[in-house]
Amino acid sequence: MTGIQNAPAPFRHAVDCLSALRPRPELALDEIRAPARLAPWAYAIGAEVNGPADELATGKLILLHDPAGQQAWGGAWRFAALVRAELDPEVAADPLLPEVGWSWLTEALETAGAEFSTLGGTVTRTSSARFGDIAGPIRSDDLELRASWTADDGPNLIAHGEAFCALVANTVGLPPIGVTKL
Repeated sequence: MTGIQNAPAPFRHAVDCLSALRPRPELALDEIRAPARLAPWAYAIGAEVNGPADELATGKLILLHDPAGQQAWGGAWRFAALVRAELDPEVAADPLLPEVGWSWLTEALETAGAEFSTLGGTVTRTSSARFGDIAGPIRSDDLELRASWTADDGPNLIAHGEAFCALVANTVGLPPIGVTKL
Protein backbone atom coordinates (compact mmCIF):
# COMPACT_ATOMS: atom_id res chain seq x y z
CA MET A 1 0.00 0.00 0.00
CA THR A 2 1.47 3.33 -1.03
CA GLY A 3 -0.77 5.54 1.08
CA ILE A 4 -4.39 5.93 1.93
CA GLN A 5 -4.76 8.92 -0.39
CA ASN A 6 -3.94 6.61 -3.34
CA ALA A 7 -6.35 3.89 -2.24
CA PRO A 8 -9.62 3.17 -4.03
CA ALA A 9 -12.57 5.19 -2.68
CA PRO A 10 -14.34 2.14 -1.16
CA PHE A 11 -11.21 1.27 0.84
CA ARG A 12 -10.83 4.87 2.04
CA HIS A 13 -14.49 4.77 3.14
CA ALA A 14 -13.90 1.50 5.02
CA VAL A 15 -10.87 3.00 6.80
CA ASP A 16 -12.94 6.07 7.69
CA CYS A 17 -15.59 3.78 9.21
CA LEU A 18 -13.03 1.94 11.34
CA SER A 19 -11.29 5.19 12.30
CA ALA A 20 -14.62 6.54 13.53
CA LEU A 21 -15.03 3.75 16.10
CA ARG A 22 -15.74 5.11 19.57
CA PRO A 23 -15.07 2.22 21.95
CA ARG A 24 -16.12 2.01 25.57
CA PRO A 25 -13.91 4.01 27.99
CA GLU A 26 -11.94 0.98 29.23
CA LEU A 27 -10.76 0.15 25.71
CA ALA A 28 -7.97 2.03 23.93
CA LEU A 29 -7.69 1.80 20.12
CA ASP A 30 -4.77 2.93 17.97
CA GLU A 31 -3.88 2.62 14.31
CA ILE A 32 -1.01 0.15 13.91
CA ARG A 33 1.11 -0.97 10.98
CA ALA A 34 -0.78 -3.33 8.70
CA PRO A 35 0.86 -6.28 6.96
CA ALA A 36 1.93 -5.30 3.47
CA ARG A 37 1.86 -8.56 1.53
CA LEU A 38 -1.53 -10.10 2.28
CA ALA A 39 -3.63 -7.89 0.02
CA PRO A 40 -3.24 -4.85 -2.23
CA TRP A 41 -4.77 -2.70 0.54
CA ALA A 42 -4.60 -3.19 4.31
CA TYR A 43 -5.40 -1.24 7.46
CA ALA A 44 -5.00 -2.29 11.10
CA ILE A 45 -5.98 -1.19 14.57
CA GLY A 46 -4.64 -2.35 17.92
CA ALA A 47 -6.67 -2.57 21.11
CA GLU A 48 -5.88 -2.78 24.81
CA VAL A 49 -8.23 -3.12 27.76
CA ASN A 50 -7.90 -3.66 31.49
CA GLY A 51 -10.66 -5.78 32.97
CA PRO A 52 -12.36 -5.57 36.37
CA ALA A 53 -9.79 -7.81 38.09
CA ASP A 54 -6.85 -6.16 36.27
CA GLU A 55 -6.78 -8.85 33.58
CA LEU A 56 -5.26 -7.44 30.45
CA ALA A 57 -6.38 -8.10 26.88
CA THR A 58 -4.76 -6.91 23.69
CA GLY A 59 -5.89 -7.33 20.14
CA LYS A 60 -5.32 -6.54 16.50
CA LEU A 61 -7.93 -6.15 13.80
CA ILE A 62 -6.63 -6.15 10.25
CA LEU A 63 -8.74 -5.14 7.28
CA LEU A 64 -7.62 -6.60 3.96
CA HIS A 65 -9.01 -5.42 0.63
CA ASP A 66 -8.48 -6.76 -2.85
CA PRO A 67 -10.72 -4.88 -5.30
CA ALA A 68 -10.59 -7.89 -7.65
CA GLY A 69 -11.67 -10.21 -4.85
CA GLN A 70 -9.89 -13.36 -3.77
CA GLN A 71 -11.35 -16.80 -4.34
CA ALA A 72 -10.23 -18.09 -0.92
CA TRP A 73 -12.00 -15.18 0.77
CA GLY A 74 -15.16 -15.42 -1.29
CA GLY A 75 -15.14 -11.64 -1.64
CA ALA A 76 -13.10 -8.45 -1.73
CA TRP A 77 -13.03 -7.66 2.02
CA ARG A 78 -11.40 -9.82 4.69
CA PHE A 79 -10.78 -9.29 8.38
CA ALA A 80 -8.15 -11.02 10.49
CA ALA A 81 -8.31 -10.69 14.26
CA LEU A 82 -5.99 -11.68 17.07
CA VAL A 83 -6.96 -11.29 20.72
CA ARG A 84 -4.80 -12.28 23.69
CA ALA A 85 -6.11 -12.13 27.25
CA GLU A 86 -4.95 -13.03 30.73
CA LEU A 87 -7.35 -15.44 32.40
CA ASP A 88 -8.45 -16.07 35.93
CA PRO A 89 -7.32 -19.64 36.89
CA GLU A 90 -10.93 -20.77 37.37
CA VAL A 91 -11.90 -19.61 33.88
CA ALA A 92 -8.76 -21.19 32.39
CA ALA A 93 -9.69 -24.55 33.96
CA ASP A 94 -13.09 -24.64 32.24
CA PRO A 95 -13.01 -27.50 29.70
CA LEU A 96 -15.45 -25.56 27.50
CA LEU A 97 -13.24 -22.45 27.32
CA PRO A 98 -12.36 -22.86 23.62
CA GLU A 99 -16.04 -23.15 22.67
CA VAL A 100 -16.98 -20.25 24.93
CA GLY A 101 -14.16 -18.10 23.54
CA TRP A 102 -15.31 -18.80 19.99
CA SER A 103 -18.90 -17.93 20.93
CA TRP A 104 -17.68 -14.52 22.16
CA LEU A 105 -16.60 -13.80 18.58
CA THR A 106 -19.67 -15.16 16.80
CA GLU A 107 -22.06 -13.46 19.22
CA ALA A 108 -20.18 -10.16 18.91
CA LEU A 109 -20.42 -10.28 15.11
CA GLU A 110 -24.11 -11.20 15.19
CA THR A 111 -25.01 -8.64 17.89
CA ALA A 112 -23.24 -5.86 15.98
CA GLY A 113 -25.15 -6.77 12.83
CA ALA A 114 -22.00 -7.53 10.83
CA GLU A 115 -22.61 -9.44 7.61
CA PHE A 116 -19.95 -12.13 7.27
CA SER A 117 -19.06 -15.47 5.74
CA THR A 118 -16.15 -17.94 5.61
CA LEU A 119 -15.43 -17.50 9.31
CA GLY A 120 -12.64 -19.66 10.70
CA GLY A 121 -10.02 -19.61 13.40
CA THR A 122 -8.59 -21.07 16.58
CA VAL A 123 -8.89 -20.58 20.33
CA THR A 124 -5.79 -21.52 22.31
CA ARG A 125 -5.45 -21.74 26.08
CA THR A 126 -1.97 -21.69 27.63
CA SER A 127 -0.73 -22.09 31.17
CA SER A 128 2.74 -20.85 32.07
CA ALA A 129 4.92 -21.30 35.14
CA ARG A 130 7.89 -19.02 35.73
CA PHE A 131 11.08 -20.22 37.38
CA GLY A 132 14.25 -18.55 38.54
CA ASP A 133 14.94 -14.85 38.25
CA ILE A 134 12.17 -13.79 35.87
CA ALA A 135 9.66 -11.03 36.53
CA GLY A 136 5.94 -11.68 36.58
CA PRO A 137 3.49 -13.90 38.37
CA ILE A 138 4.61 -17.44 39.21
CA ARG A 139 1.71 -18.86 37.20
CA SER A 140 -0.34 -17.33 34.43
CA ASP A 141 -3.12 -18.52 32.18
CA ASP A 142 -3.87 -16.95 28.82
CA LEU A 143 -6.31 -17.22 25.95
CA GLU A 144 -5.46 -16.48 22.34
CA LEU A 145 -8.17 -16.21 19.70
CA ARG A 146 -7.21 -16.00 16.03
CA ALA A 147 -9.93 -15.61 13.44
CA SER A 148 -10.61 -14.39 9.95
CA TRP A 149 -13.81 -13.78 8.06
CA THR A 150 -15.08 -12.21 4.88
CA ALA A 151 -17.05 -9.00 5.31
CA ASP A 152 -20.10 -9.24 3.08
CA ASP A 153 -21.24 -5.68 3.82
CA GLY A 154 -18.14 -3.78 2.67
CA PRO A 155 -17.16 -1.00 2.58
CA ASN A 156 -19.59 -0.06 5.43
CA LEU A 157 -17.60 -2.00 8.00
CA ILE A 158 -18.26 -0.24 11.31
CA ALA A 159 -20.22 -3.24 12.63
CA HIS A 160 -17.11 -5.41 12.27
CA GLY A 161 -15.07 -2.91 14.27
CA GLU A 162 -17.77 -2.76 16.94
CA ALA A 163 -17.80 -6.56 17.13
CA PHE A 164 -14.02 -6.61 17.57
CA CYS A 165 -14.26 -4.09 20.43
CA ALA A 166 -16.96 -6.19 22.11
CA LEU A 167 -14.83 -9.32 21.71
CA VAL A 168 -11.80 -7.73 23.37
CA ALA A 169 -13.98 -6.46 26.24
CA ASN A 170 -15.63 -9.87 26.68
CA THR A 171 -12.30 -11.67 27.02
CA VAL A 172 -11.56 -9.82 30.27
CA GLY A 173 -15.07 -10.13 31.66
CA LEU A 174 -16.37 -6.62 31.12
CA PRO A 175 -20.17 -6.59 31.13
CA PRO A 176 -22.00 -5.35 28.03
CA ILE A 177 -22.36 -1.57 27.80
CA GLY A 178 -25.26 -0.45 29.97
CA VAL A 179 -25.10 -3.52 32.24
CA THR A 180 -23.75 -3.08 35.77
CA LYS A 181 -21.99 -5.97 37.50
CA LEU A 182 -23.37 -6.74 40.93
